[in-house]
Amino acid sequence: MQASVPLPSSSALTRSDRSHDCYSAFVKPLHLRFCGLQRDVVGFSSVKRTCCGRVASAKQSFVKVSASLSDNGVPAKGFDYDLVIIGAGVGGHGAALHAVEKGLKTAIIEGDVVGGTCVNRGCVPSKALLAVSGRMRELQSEQHLKALGLQVAAAGYDRQGVADHANNLASKIRSNLTNSMKALGVDILSGVGTISGPQKVKYGKIGFPDTVITAKDIIIATGSVPFVPKGIEVDGKTVITSDHALKLEFIPDWIAIIGSGYIGLEFSDVYTALGSEVTFVEALDQLMPGFDPEIGKLAQRVLINPRNIDYHTGVFAQKVTPAKDGKPVTIELIDAKTKEPKDTLEVDAALVATGRAPFTKGLGLENINVGTQRGFVPVDERMRVIDQDGNLVPHVYCIGDANGKMMLAHAASAQGISVVEQVTGRDHVLNHLSIPAACFTHPEISMVGLTEPQAREKAQKEGFEVSVAKTSFKANTKALAENEGEGLAKLIYRPDTGEILGVHILGLHAADLIHEASNAIALRTCIQDIKFAVHAHPTLSEVLDELFKSAKVNASISNSAPEPVTV
Repeated sequence: MQASVPLPSSSALTRSDRSHDCYSAFVKPLHLRFCGLQRDVVGFSSVKRTCCGRVASAKQSFVKVSASLSDNGVPAKGFDYDLVIIGAGVGGHGAALHAVEKGLKTAIIEGDVVGGTCVNRGCVPSKALLAVSGRMRELQSEQHLKALGLQVAAAGYDRQGVADHANNLASKIRSNLTNSMKALGVDILSGVGTISGPQKVKYGKIGFPDTVITAKDIIIATGSVPFVPKGIEVDGKTVITSDHALKLEFIPDWIAIIGSGYIGLEFSDVYTALGSEVTFVEALDQLMPGFDPEIGKLAQRVLINPRNIDYHTGVFAQKVTPAKDGKPVTIELIDAKTKEPKDTLEVDAALVATGRAPFTKGLGLENINVGTQRGFVPVDERMRVIDQDGNLVPHVYCIGDANGKMMLAHAASAQGISVVEQVTGRDHVLNHLSIPAACFTHPEISMVGLTEPQAREKAQKEGFEVSVAKTSFKANTKALAENEGEGLAKLIYRPDTGEILGVHILGLHAADLIHEASNAIALRTCIQDIKFAVHAHPTLSEVLDELFKSAKVNASISNSAPEPVTV
């Protein structure tokens, strides 16, 4: 299977048990295969809300628990720790910090290096490379510079310097994560973690005796690894995964990228900016199949067609052979439907960007009667692990890529925080449809919620109407000042209630802009309320300001504009 970014099927989405006229919270496994890092959230507000997210009452006291380096809490009687987390990636890190804030004696086990995939082999170093590609594109565009009145000599780059920038950033972030846990007294245990029985975990390094510890609760946060389909031989030099590509050991003249999802699209941005020719190999009939179709069509016009990129769609890379003895990398293509031979490509390198697979082997799941599903650990909406008989396993949770609900680092962190809320006595269910995703190309793409086809499918089954509003970056003062007017923002909503179903953006800093929409969905803020939000002028945020104001909500729905306050 080639890279794709499946979003939730609207037919499988169910309403929350909370009653809201305007908003329904959705809890459904998502399979977005991309990574992002955000600041850690350390709490959730416990409030009652009316239909559009207005606060009816809010009685809550916040208690901050500080831990010293020598003691991060006193464990429950009979246990070494209140919480043990297997995996010190972004998800495990977020859970650990929140656990200490809640007064739990916490340990985190890491068999590799702190930071996991995101920090060491994913979003962090890739953003460093994309920062370079963005600068290169700007410096190489004579038309862009001329419009700004600038004259710049021919741009060049030092490959090793670029690679060092990515590596140094990963090292810095890894150090920051480690120091933040040490500062709060989280015990960082080195070795491979395995569940040895109910509320028991053992860890140790190969060749050394294992240490067994007990925990009141256990969180699995072991992440994922690159998925390589059968028939593809990876040598780490000419046929590579994203793990290898981030080292940037060489810049091929011609590289085939197998899969046109988030990972493939970002690397196409990097390689073409640095002078490579790119050929996409995509199993589905269109490029970027995980995006909203309208956004995908615009992305192809902006990110693919003007660049040194060609593509083959509707084909599988049946066999990929690394370069050897002076021969190039060969890629044998077959029709994705008929399986008949289609073509053979000969290129300098091939990047396998066909998604990621959960890293769940060797966890000792059999010791608690748990089996994986396609490698993923089955969980319910509260991240509680489900055994092979369909029963909840007491005190065991799984977050992040290992459960497959939404393969994003910030989703893993949010899931971890949600679990900590539960184990400390407060029920919490994470609304995955409020979690944004982004592709850091130039310009960027971001999205939250449903695509238009998903929204219409849901509307047909549940009996409501769907409306769409759009705004262009060409009308935004800040974008025009930057000479970056290419872009579109799209809102999918219910005109009868003002519920936001989805927002999709392609344009300058789209990854930053999406959070206003994401927070609106999370807080159940309806369009008729958010229309009254004030945005600074001139800023890119006015793209969303205009977007929400252009939506047509039924006039019979009253808004919640507050009474004027004299200042």
